[in-house]
Amino acid sequence: MFGAFRATQVNLGGLLWKIPWRLSHTRKANARARLKKVDAVIEAVRASGVQCNALDQALELPKEHEMPARDKYTVFSPHAKGYRKGIHKVPKWTRLTLRTNPKGF
Repeated sequence: MFGAFRATQVNLGGLLWKIPWRLSHTRKANARARLKKVDAVIEAVRASGVQCNALDQALELPKEHEMPARDKYTVFSPHAKGYRKGIHKVPKWTRLTLRTNPKGF
């Protein structure tokens, strides 16, 4: 059929996910800024004198400037080709603490 309601690959293919295969420069910058803000909050809580297990665990995590780029922008995935996948492919990746990965990956 021709016209406004013709069948196309997009129409017949169902949901079309538009996730780029790598992060753009602005999304990388936003990720770095987000990590720095989390570091600032952890430092403020530590300076306030509060003591708790969650703070001890947070202090063990590497800071943004200590993390290699590989850990900032990718995460371990046992199903991915090189055992790494882009951090933006993780659901709700902006809300999760994804600073640690298995040793050697």
